[in-house]
Amino acid sequence: MSSWYTSNINSLIAISVTTLVIYIAVIFFTRIFGKRSFSKMSSFDFAMTVAVGSLIATTVLSSSVSILDGIVGLFLIYLFQLGIAFFRRWKFIRKIVDNEPLLLMDGSNILTENLKKARVTEGDLRSKLREANVLDLSEVRAVVFETTGDIVVLHSTEEKKQVANWLLKDVEGKDIWN
Repeated sequence: MSSWYTSNINSLIAISVTTLVIYIAVIFFTRIFGKRSFSKMSSFDFAMTVAVGSLIATTVLSSSVSILDGIVGLFLIYLFQLGIAFFRRWKFIRKIVDNEPLLLMDGSNILTENLKKARVTEGDLRSKLREANVLDLSEVRAVVFETTGDIVVLHSTEEKKQVANWLLKDVEGKDIWN
């Protein structure tokens, strides 16, 4: 237990050097493989971010993982992410890897079953409506639970203004828009 509160200079130097090298490797790999590596566009992007964070922490703080092991692990995670991004061009792979956006509100109509499916409460929904500066439910055209977990509110004060079909093309539960 006393090791929780103490350290030695060699350990601190090793952590500092490992952190610097892994940090440089992350920047290098991100420059090579692209910014998509840390976007939050889909569940596989989220998995990439978590995996990189975990690998960095393990490499920096565990004496049983060498810097080279950490760099190879990082490289492989980036490579897998690039591969998945490439193979997502095919619908079959997209269906396996990606979540589909889900319609939570059709105009002022709350789609209760879709809220349950997304595990979103009416309180969460109200919070997002307030965040989007919606003053009245009649302003709402659609609310979408995105693949990233974000909730997007499409609204307008112009009563005749409708959401373009193209914007809701891949949204699950949008039968009402067809």
